[in-house]
Amino acid sequence: MIRRRRAREPCEQRGSSDDHRRPIPVHAYLADRSTTILEGVLLFVVHPASTGSKVDSVPPPTIVALIPARYASTRLPGKALADLDGRPMIEHVYRRVAASRILSEVIVATDDLRIATRVHDFGGKARLTRATHTTGTDRLAEVAASLDCDIVVNVQGDEPLLDPRSIDELVAPFASDRSLQITTLFRRIHDLAELSNPNVTKVVIDRAGFALYFSRSPIPYVRNPPGGWPPLYRHIGLYAYRRSALLVLAALEPTPLERAESLEQLRALEHGIRIKAVETEYESFGVDTP
Repeated sequence: MIRRRRAREPCEQRGSSDDHRRPIPVHAYLADRSTTILEGVLLFVVHPASTGSKVDSVPPPTIVALIPARYASTRLPGKALADLDGRPMIEHVYRRVAASRILSEVIVATDDLRIATRVHDFGGKARLTRATHTTGTDRLAEVAASLDCDIVVNVQGDEPLLDPRSIDELVAPFASDRSLQITTLFRRIHDLAELSNPNVTKVVIDRAGFALYFSRSPIPYVRNPPGGWPPLYRHIGLYAYRRSALLVLAALEPTPLERAESLEQLRALEHGIRIKAVETEYESFGVDTP
């Protein structure tokens, strides 16, 4: 049977002033702090588990880059295999993308066996998709559905001069905001001739850094230029999606604005999916014409 011991007065525990240097029993030390001691019971101090342990750490997301490429390009048929300095364009794009340090895998998504064969010839990875897809987003979603990854990066197959560091910028916001679903890039327009070029997509951004609208037309409309030009932005056609968001987006019906502008990203905006826009200094040189 365990008996409770009455806590002594401090003077009883320490003895007289002559022997104040003698060691103080543990039970007396605790009793001095109004603690009841149980005889025959050992007391242990248990420290909480460290939150910095490897068990508690969150693993980094798995990021896969997909490059949609089709042979029947509207403005430049066969451009994925166009020769650039002795190599097909798709190889230049692939090697640029693969130079990014944050990617775990790079895959070309194509519906053409000729493109897939050339990719395999230079040591790359390719997946054949259905030929019925009307957009690159839909083609990516077919491949992404079979992947085990967290984030999918969409790189256009006509960007042979892509800077790999732009992919790092594109993906960075996901680390600090778990609510983000899609990100893209933009840069400032310095040449006003780009405003009237329909092959240059323009974008307007809200104060929180999300895209309000994309257009091939000049936006915003500046009624009184002498009063000062607002910032003018050119969209850079790179995207990063949470895999789940990409699959949802591909399942949605194409929208009127998407069809009118022939811009796939408008499907997301019309369905209420926000796109985080990240400013970059890196240039984009897509090949759309011979």
